[in-house]
Amino acid sequence: MSRIIALLLLFLSVLTASASSPSWVEVQSPHFTLITDAGEKQGVHVLDQLERMRWVFKTLFPTSNVDPAAPIFVIATKNKKDFSTLEPEAYLAKGQINLAGLFLNTIDKNYILLRLDAEGEQHPFAIIYHEYTHLQLSKASDWLPLWLNEGLAEFFQNTDIHDKDVQLGEPSMDDLLYLRQNRIIPLPTLIKVDATSPYYHEEQKGSIFYAESWALTHYIEISDRQNNTHHLSDYAERLSRHEDPVTAAQEAFGDLNQLQKALESYITQSGFHFFHMSSASAPIDDASFKVKPLTQPEADAIRADFLACEQRTKDSRALLDSVLKEDPNNVLAHETMGYLEFASGNLPAAQKWYEQAVKLDSQSYLAQYYYAAISLSTGSGDDAQIESSLRAAIKLNPEFAPSYDQLASFYGMRREKLSQAHILNSQAISLDPGEMRYRLNAANILLEEVKPDDALRVLKQALSVAKTPEDAAKVQQRINEIEQDQTARNQASQQAAARAASQPFVPAREVSTPPKHPTEEPHGPKHLAKGIIHNVECNGASEIELKVEGSGPAVSLYTNDYMKVDFTAANFTRQEKFIPAKTWRG
Repeated sequence: MSRIIALLLLFLSVLTASASSPSWVEVQSPHFTLITDAGEKQGVHVLDQLERMRWVFKTLFPTSNVDPAAPIFVIATKNKKDFSTLEPEAYLAKGQINLAGLFLNTIDKNYILLRLDAEGEQHPFAIIYHEYTHLQLSKASDWLPLWLNEGLAEFFQNTDIHDKDVQLGEPSMDDLLYLRQNRIIPLPTLIKVDATSPYYHEEQKGSIFYAESWALTHYIEISDRQNNTHHLSDYAERLSRHEDPVTAAQEAFGDLNQLQKALESYITQSGFHFFHMSSASAPIDDASFKVKPLTQPEADAIRADFLACEQRTKDSRALLDSVLKEDPNNVLAHETMGYLEFASGNLPAAQKWYEQAVKLDSQSYLAQYYYAAISLSTGSGDDAQIESSLRAAIKLNPEFAPSYDQLASFYGMRREKLSQAHILNSQAISLDPGEMRYRLNAANILLEEVKPDDALRVLKQALSVAKTPEDAAKVQQRINEIEQDQTARNQASQQAAARAASQPFVPAREVSTPPKHPTEEPHGPKHLAKGIIHNVECNGASEIELKVEGSGPAVSLYTNDYMKVDFTAANFTRQEKFIPAKTWRG
């Protein structure tokens, strides 16, 4: 291993010494795009490593789609000085961790930042391979338990990729040392750890959780290979059918007490096996990689976009100003300016930047998406143009989940094409199962279709895959709202039926006062009213009148039965005794 590192470092030093020019090049492989200031050969080498890692996953999981919907961009800097212009500000202070790379995931792209002069690292690509593994596992996040998700990421991060072979699963000496010095977590507890568990968030408990997840994954992987068994794949198969993780473990691995004893013994042994794969036949042809020089504004636009995604806003804006001064038609610079304005809450400015980006390049799916999303959020823009832009974004990148979700929300807000909206939401969830927003929106569409039971089913499924306590709390709150709303409606219906049954028969000639408002079913075109609710007046048992006052003329609304009105709002829980005149105003 040390020989390989020494050769790699020698190779890097020769390249960086010869690349004294600050010019940047772009290298495109079939599945990655890289920019670097270390020269063409170094850029090709890095992408060769990443393409081989992708080949490892494709070989190990041949039926899986190993390519994410959002593109993967790599920025490889030749030294620490260049790296520091892009790394998170938290790591710039003296005494902080010396980063060699990081993986940055956003809703519309994935960034890998690498420092090519990192020295003394046994596995210089470890953090990249770790996060790349999570990216590969993201579509299984709705059924994969955290211990296995993190265990596999820890397992693959210690991968060494050479020209003609790959070493997988080398032991983690840091994890082994930590486990030998601390009591391990009982396996039933480890297997049940979820996003709300202190074992996933508290530093000391988290450390043992990660280390033990690696050790258990490593033990089962090696045991399966040595004994020609398939316990781990059996376990994954049961999980994919949404079996309880502990029950599935007992069925796949046997007695968990015996497994724990075997794991404890495994941790203390002196030697460990790992996997060896021949990559000589990997269909990776470096000569096919496309290389082109970048102008400084082109490179700076990419670097500015990374800084924006990393929330180094001031540095990003400064770089963008210089880019647009030299290249006023740089599409990425317009997109990134739109993103910065959007993040700062200046939606009109963001909309303007994205609109200009669309005009400069109608083939930019991100510009199309964000222009439509912001227009929808602000209530500006033409409905036909918004729908057209979202459909264009889907056509340009069918794997980009937010476009489907946004178009579904567009239909849901207008209460039209709801069946199509449901299909769009389902597609968004299938593309990104871990995004809670898509599942919450899917539930809202089902409520619009008056399918509360189906909405609850979607939300309870979402609750089982929530990754953070905050996500779990949001989903649980929505479940509580719907269940309490159903309870209130059922009670009101029962009370109305009881009152009707207790009232004496009234002859036809003694007709009571007719309802104040028309009673026919709503008909005609549907409209969207945005504003603040005022002048809420309740008349009789269930009649209600109100006004919605916004930027345009006030809109008056009424109903003879407010219990038939679906009302939802953030941080709102419908109470059993629900009085709109007190609740809805404002």
